[in-house]
Amino acid sequence: MIRRAAALAASLATIANGAQPNAPAPINFLHTTDTHGWIGGHLQESQYSADWGDYVSFTEHMRRKADEKGVDLLIIDTGDRVEGNGLYDSSDPKGKYIYDIFGQQSIDVMCTGNHELYQPDTTMREHNITVPHYGKSYVASNLDYIEPETGNQIPQAQRYIKFKTKNQGYNVVALGFIFDFNRNANNSVVVPVAESMKQAWFQKAIREKPDIFVVAGHNWDTPIVFLGGHAHVRDTRKFDDKAVAIASGRYFETIGWMSVDGVNKAKSTNEEDDVSVDAAVKFTRRYIDNNVLGLQHHAGIDAKNFSTPLGRNVTAMITEARSKLDLDQIIGCAPSDLWMTRAAYPSDGSIFSWLEKEVIPASVINEARADKARLMIVNTGAVRFDVFQGPFTRDSTFLISPFTSKWNYIPDVPYAVAKKVLQLLNSAGPVFEAELDTKYLSIPEMMAPSPFLGKQSSLKSYGESGSSNQYPLSGATDMGEESTTGDNIELIDGYTTTDDLGDDGDDADEAEEDGEVQADPATVDLVFIDYVQPWIIPALKFSGGDYGTDNITVYSNATLTEAIKSWVGEQLGQGLRVYIIASISQAVTSGFWGIYGLLK
Repeated sequence: MIRRAAALAASLATIANGAQPNAPAPINFLHTTDTHGWIGGHLQESQYSADWGDYVSFTEHMRRKADEKGVDLLIIDTGDRVEGNGLYDSSDPKGKYIYDIFGQQSIDVMCTGNHELYQPDTTMREHNITVPHYGKSYVASNLDYIEPETGNQIPQAQRYIKFKTKNQGYNVVALGFIFDFNRNANNSVVVPVAESMKQAWFQKAIREKPDIFVVAGHNWDTPIVFLGGHAHVRDTRKFDDKAVAIASGRYFETIGWMSVDGVNKAKSTNEEDDVSVDAAVKFTRRYIDNNVLGLQHHAGIDAKNFSTPLGRNVTAMITEARSKLDLDQIIGCAPSDLWMTRAAYPSDGSIFSWLEKEVIPASVINEARADKARLMIVNTGAVRFDVFQGPFTRDSTFLISPFTSKWNYIPDVPYAVAKKVLQLLNSAGPVFEAELDTKYLSIPEMMAPSPFLGKQSSLKSYGESGSSNQYPLSGATDMGEESTTGDNIELIDGYTTTDDLGDDGDDADEAEEDGEVQADPATVDLVFIDYVQPWIIPALKFSGGDYGTDNITVYSNATLTEAIKSWVGEQLGQGLRVYIIASISQAVTSGFWGIYGLLK
């Protein structure tokens, strides 16, 4: 329906590449998604080190430039603002400071991500804090909230919004969907997208006859200008000649820029007469690396004049919150980098090998079962970020794994049965029902296959397993221009993306590093992080084990976050461990890896 309505914009679209924010089109978008609490910036990665205050300054300058040029700029955020950084996860209650900090940014359209829905308290805070703060900008097209006082099911926010842009006067209808998520807390209801499209409000929305539809979604499929999230990748998809979607990365590394030219205003209320059939819509995009120098460049503002009063105030709020949470407390010193997808598994450079061989066996122990052999299973998605050589802080533990999941187990499972569980989980066989798709146990980057995967056969990146459409490019300048000057060019880490609009959207380039999965057997106690329990039971039954939830007992109440902190404090506090970074070959290709140990 929305795709058909895209004809309101044009009948023919041409795709142009390499959008430059300093040359805006009549209507433009700045997009953040999946920030996961990283609004303090990446303190160990200068390329992504700008904080939320810098972004506030940047948007103020870009709005001013848009006004001067008589064009429009809309600021969009598409969810997953929580879980993944000490600035959110270490406070009590969670998000004690981050809601106020994030709320300093003016946003035109925003929606909910799945991480706002996992825990009842998180859902409640989103409804009681973020929704009223952003008011008419917050859209919840297929999400309801259960009022604790009455038990009534009400919309999380308005189903869609209508507004007229400031300078060009475009009439906009904006919707905000979340994908068909089924792991949400019981104080929320996610209405399937297909069902939502049958409801009266949606039928009314698509008949509003705007100049342009904007769909802010924590998913990946609805035109005309679709600003999506959840995938943790940079990507742009061309659905048809009049419909383009952008995903703008993860962890506040990326600020997405989308420009649309050639959108004609509706001339009347007649269904057939309000479109200029000769119009051509032109979509362009840019993936902006989130660092101050880059933001200054794209805003056309020098360092002296870049930070605005509001931006400086937001940065001060971040600094104060980090200090109160003691996030810079040094727990130990990491002797080398440990990678999720840029080092082979198993290898000394793999964070999964480090957790498997060092951290979990030593830190996740049920003393009453300490003399029993055990097979431990952790889903790959429980780990969210790398370890960098140097100071390992309190914040680092939350960056690696921020989740509150505990450990459960089934005692005395025959090895012949237990060993098959991991195989089933990794093979994602038909034993699992549709709602138990094992892709939800992997890292988000592995859920976003691209038609460009495999087109660069000389590269063996994790993209070849269907995980990403971003490839390393050797020899480049810091603004995405390929080098032709020989071997003396210093490579700059970063993303290189090929999408439906070409290969020139990035600010910088990255070197290739990746890994593979291997599983070795163990015996007896089957221990697993509680998040994966719904998948464990059917896998056991299919493997010949007669087990149910009654057989499951708590193994340890320590979270993976706490286990990491404990191990690092004991083992790296004095710099005891030395790791060798492995040569890079392949990437993690499965949703699970096994932690095995025969402990006596």
